[in-house]
Amino acid sequence: QAQLLESGGDSVQAGGSLRLSCAASGTYSRRCMGWFRQALGKEREGVATINRDGNIWYADSVKDRFTISQDNVKNTLYLQMTSLKPEDTAMYYCATVSSVYVGPSCPLDRFGNWGQGTQVTVSS
Repeated sequence: QAQLLESGGDSVQAGGSLRLSCAASGTYSRRCMGWFRQALGKEREGVATINRDGNIWYADSVKDRFTISQDNVKNTLYLQMTSLKPEDTAMYYCATVSSVYVGPSCPLDRFGNWGQGTQVTVSS
């Protein structure tokens, strides 16, 4: 039903920048969109979320370095990443909340629809 396709991942040097994109299609919830990441051997963690009104949350580890945004006309979610660090290395996933969720906020445990991910590798 819902399709999420991430792109923009790459291998970069520390201090570099990348912009990830997520193209959404089909039927999906527009209440909340977000980016998650999972490093090798680690659990998946939330990176940034945005609700339909533009309210944004960032993980402390990326605050002041990453910027989440959305283009509702193009049905595309973005994650602009700057000052990248080796610890940012991970598979990055675009996600939406379940279609049955109707709350105004975007708690991380309500995200249930995932893309296939795009790899970001940051070398020192």
